[in-house]
Amino acid sequence: MGSEHTEGLSQGLAQHGIVVGVDGSDQSTCALLWAAQEAERRRAPLYVVTAYTVPVFAASSMDAGYATVDDDVIRASAQSVLDDSLGHLDGITVDVHPRIETGDAAGVLLDLSEEAELMVVGSRGRGGFVGRLLGSVSSALPAHAKCPTAVIPVCTGARLGHPELGRKSVKDKPPAVVEPVVVVGVDGSEQARMASLAAAEEARSRGLALRVVCSVAPFNGSLAWVPAPVDREALHADLAVQLAAGRDWLQSHYPDLDIRVDLVDGPPAEVLIEASATSELLVVGTRGRGGFAGMLMGSTSQGVLHHARGPVLIVPDKADPRLEDRSSFGPMIAPTR
Repeated sequence: MGSEHTEGLSQGLAQHGIVVGVDGSDQSTCALLWAAQEAERRRAPLYVVTAYTVPVFAASSMDAGYATVDDDVIRASAQSVLDDSLGHLDGITVDVHPRIETGDAAGVLLDLSEEAELMVVGSRGRGGFVGRLLGSVSSALPAHAKCPTAVIPVCTGARLGHPELGRKSVKDKPPAVVEPVVVVGVDGSEQARMASLAAAEEARSRGLALRVVCSVAPFNGSLAWVPAPVDREALHADLAVQLAAGRDWLQSHYPDLDIRVDLVDGPPAEVLIEASATSELLVVGTRGRGGFAGMLMGSTSQGVLHHARGPVLIVPDKADPRLEDRSSFGPMIAPTR
């Protein structure tokens, strides 16, 4: 295992690679192990990052002022977290670069995302000085990162050959059988089309099939304001035509990829969470569109990120010339503004 200790964001990344945030929790260990496997698959360097801030406390006494915690003590704790994390990487065949950064964890990782190929974090973390890399960060980072972000739940440990990770905190059924498939959630938005292209590339590079899923949420009391009954059969028929056109478009860019589309009744978050249990990877965009088939991100994304039972890849918005020829393959939902 090659390693190089560098500090300070000003030094940047030696080259585009995979960045994983660690804080000593089981969740971050799962994220680290997944990131290491991904780095080996991509033959990319791996940056293992922990961050800390020095708290400042207001002092109430005759002499007004502020008291600070000794930086050396907190930094030593951060170094311990980093060293323990590196102990899980024996035998890895790519260059590993450990880093300790000072500053807000989310801000640190967002800055690093400017140059990274992929960011990786766990779905939750621990509290305390030296952490908070996960949890709130796994909610904020995907929406603002400049590169894709993978969020790894602790239950992924069993897939990685470490079923002991999170055993006390995960109260779940035995792990489901994982199928050789990448799943992408789509809702007719441009962001979802970008996610489907990224998912197709992930499936191709892994030698897996691609499953494109669109869910139609059930109508309930919250939709009582709808002025006229909605014909669900007609709705399904229209969406099926749009999904078929989208599949043909993807197939034109990935002619050798096994692609299937599924139109599913159910709340989008629940549908995607269920799909995450049996897929190698679940892919979503950074935002969705409103309406009956949408909200893949926003509130739905938060449910997916915090309850997924497998790795989730969140794809940011970016320009892609392949999006320009989508309309030539058939009807699609008009974009919202």
